[in-house]
Amino acid sequence: MTIRATNQPHARVIPLRPFPAAPGPAPAREPLWRDLVGDVLRRERLSQERTLKDVADAARISMAYLSEVERGRKEASSEVLGAAARALGLSLADVLALAQGELIRLSGARSRAESLGARRTGPPMGTVRLAA
Repeated sequence: MTIRATNQPHARVIPLRPFPAAPGPAPAREPLWRDLVGDVLRRERLSQERTLKDVADAARISMAYLSEVERGRKEASSEVLGAAARALGLSLADVLALAQGELIRLSGARSRAESLGARRTGPPMGTVRLAA
C-alpha cells in the first residue's frame, strides 16, 4: 500500500501541554485568612508592648504555637483565637472584625488595580442618554 501526497492542508497539531505563560507580573494572590488574623494578633500584642510569652501564658497556649498563629503558619481553632484575643483584652469578634477590615482593604486595593488595567470606553455605567 502506498501513500500518495495530496494537496490537502496538513493536520493541525494540538500540543499536549499548554504553552508557557507570557512573562510578566504574576497575578496577585488572594490574602489568606490565617495571615490576616495572625497579623491582627501580632499588631495588637506589639501595640500593647507585650511579649509573646506574656500573651501565650495569659491565653494558656504554648509560645511556639502562638508564634506560628501570628506568622500565619497555623490555622488556629476558634477556641485558641478566642483565648489569644481575651489575653489581649479583645473579644473574638473584635479580632475577626479587624481581620475583615484588613481583608476588605487589601481586596479593594487589588480590585481597583485590576480595574485600571481593564478600563471601559464610553459613558460610565448607569449614565442615561436622552435622544433629542
